Amino acid sequence: MSEPEAVSGVRGVKSAARTVELLELLAARQNRPARLRELSEALGAPRSSVYALLRTLTEHGWVRTDPSGTLYSVGIRALLAGTTYLDADPYLRIVQPLINDLSAKLDETIHYGRLDRTDIVYLATHESSQYLRSFSRVGRRLPAFSTALGKALLAERLDTDLADHVPDTLKPLTPNTHADHDTLIKDLRATAERGYAIDNEENFVGVVCYGFSLRFTTPPIDAISCSIPIDRLNSARTEELIEAMRLTRLSIERMAPIDHTMP
Repeated sequence: MSEPEAVSGVRGVKSAARTVELLELLAARQNRPARLRELSEALGAPRSSVYALLRTLTEHGWVRTDPSGTLYSVGIRALLAGTTYLDADPYLRIVQPLINDLSAKLDETIHYGRLDRTDIVYLATHESSQYLRSFSRVGRRLPAFSTALGKALLAERLDTDLADHVPDTLKPLTPNTHADHDTLIKDLRATAERGYAIDNEENFVGVVCYGFSLRFTTPPIDAISCSIPIDRLNSARTEELIEAMRLTRLSIERMAPIDHTMP
């Protein structure tokens, strides 16, 4: 039984499912446009079918092409849909000003993310003035098992649906990323015991991150984190960051509406 059937008991529409798969595939490539052959092979679908779908999506603005018409990437309609999601989110409007204040106070980069299957999706980021990225993280995704945001949320699922949010194969992003499930589980148990997660250069070499789950849903699906270059880190600074993050989490949870139905 397919996933849509298993969830709702309603048979999924194949063309709709393929459309979603295609858009997600293009989104995952970020700034790397794809050729028809690449998309056809990735989807396991005939080129003629994928081409017809691309033409329809291009006409409606969900996909764009280069001047030659041979390279495809996500179109502006996807941005409009994503912006609407952020604008309508009841938690982002509470979290955003608080993480902005925290970032300004600490002069470190603060993130807000949401668990989506096996990934963390970044909903908001406030950068440190000490270093600026050349791109926005909002809307981007990273494996939950390798991020402080993700591990804070996975630790909340040790006795429930953890398997639904961890891939069968763990693909390391750095030499410090967990490469097997046993070490990941050990880390998650330590996370649950201490009350926050640590990304010890598991996503980016030279950067440590601390993550706290936000418990305004059951189970939590959102978290905040603080990233800091390892060369600026010492025991006193670590304690300062952890305490500031803890207080911000409490402020967010006091202000946010409790939702026991949100998945």
